[in-house]
Amino acid sequence: MTAFALDSDDVAWCAELRALTADRLRPLAEKAEPGRVNRPLVAALGELGLLRRLFPDGGTVRALDLCLLRESLAQECTEAETALALQGLGACPVLQSGTEEQRARWLPEVTAGRAVAAFALSEPDAGSDAAALTLAAEPDGAGGWRLGGEKCWISNAPEADFATVFARTGEAPGARGVTAFLVPADRPGLSGEHLDMLSPHPIGTLVFDGVPVSRDDVLGEPGHGFGVAMRTLNLFRPSVGAFAIGMARAALDAALEHAATRTAFGGPLKDLQSVSHRLADLATRVEAARLLVYAAAAAYDAGAADVAKRAAMAKLLATETAQETVDAAVQIHGARALRRGHLLEHLYREVRAPRIYEGATEVQRTIIARELYR
Repeated sequence: MTAFALDSDDVAWCAELRALTADRLRPLAEKAEPGRVNRPLVAALGELGLLRRLFPDGGTVRALDLCLLRESLAQECTEAETALALQGLGACPVLQSGTEEQRARWLPEVTAGRAVAAFALSEPDAGSDAAALTLAAEPDGAGGWRLGGEKCWISNAPEADFATVFARTGEAPGARGVTAFLVPADRPGLSGEHLDMLSPHPIGTLVFDGVPVSRDDVLGEPGHGFGVAMRTLNLFRPSVGAFAIGMARAALDAALEHAATRTAFGGPLKDLQSVSHRLADLATRVEAARLLVYAAAAAYDAGAADVAKRAAMAKLLATETAQETVDAAVQIHGARALRRGHLLEHLYREVRAPRIYEGATEVQRTIIARELYR
């Protein structure tokens, strides 16, 4: 395939994923308590082999496959999409940088849906500027460290079974003094709390009060943790755009159906030029964003030199387009779309966060501008 077209196998796979998600995963999502880890849903992702798609044959998923997976799931069930993505985000550093022992201990549990993972980078005062993190890893005198500080806005916290945690070991200032650790949830001194967020999936804090970690818990090398984080984020950033496109396509489909069946002023809404032209513009923007996401993923898989720029462009356009599309779909539906439990009410809450996490819209613009002058 090219960056601009999917082959027949990919198209069929996406259709199969959407049907599977609607039939098997959406009912599990609908039964769950918002803001808590849905372990039956995670287990189903494992049983259906979808989590194994993130780590095919012990390797790393193709960025394009990850995008197709996230987009397809998001069209039918955002909770299933997010549960899958968070497993990948938390466990990919283990795959990419972990030891054989770390991989053997955790990856089978993650892919089976028995262990829930978290990616703990953000802090109360270090979100978009991740290199400013302050979680301290103080030497304990025995070759290990004690972690002290707080992580905030962490998906799956505090319920995750383990977290990839980034802390400052102080080899150098800024990004060069960060080390990545694999921290199981049962370590003494580790606690946290749920945050009441505009999100159906769990988000919380992790508090480290002298949490012991050793050399066996390091992912990669001491002082090189920021590279561990960036390798994971570079893989996942285009697929955040794919998640957004999945939501945008669901919203657009709902708006098209409603405009075709809802009558007003003597005919269906779709016959009003103001509505039909708005839908045409949205469909064009969604398709353009989708193709940009695919192109960024294909560039990542090809090892292109301009991946950072392409990924930033893809996330920027896709998340902003998704926000616009969901908002317009709500407007076309009117008050019914704001009723609790309506698809668009759900999407309206879901679509906001991707413009912030894994690099806010403003950060993506900064990356693009920097790359243009590189």
